[in-house]
Amino acid sequence: MAEKVFISGPIQGMERKQVYRRKLTEMLIRYGYEPIDPWRREKFLYRGPPEEWWKNVPPKDFIERDLKDIEGCDILVAYLPRLSAGTCMELFYAKMKGKKTITVSGMKNLSPWIIAHSDKVVKTMREFEDLLKERL
Repeated sequence: MAEKVFISGPIQGMERKQVYRRKLTEMLIRYGYEPIDPWRREKFLYRGPPEEWWKNVPPKDFIERDLKDIEGCDILVAYLPRLSAGTCMELFYAKMKGKKTITVSGMKNLSPWIIAHSDKVVKTMREFEDLLKERL
């Protein structure tokens, strides 16, 4: 059975820039992993003006679904082209649950919190693909 990989990455402020999720999904499938991407379920929330996003889904319910998905995964990949509170919280949660964690970030001077909660840190998607080839 394929290992499940939760895709974590910034949404707020990047609502129209979620192409990285498709790229990660395609890579994961190519190497025999099962991607779990909460964006597939949540993208409908980000239509319309930002002040209306949370009227339909209380934040607690939204977060609980993501945490349940993380619990059901073997690995979490955190894509961090910039800081994201949600992504950092998901990374921390996954590590506390004993999941393997990989961070993809080209940011300079990553927080010690990100480094300490990542089993591996790579700078680019290409480096991440190299890890996939090696079977994480």
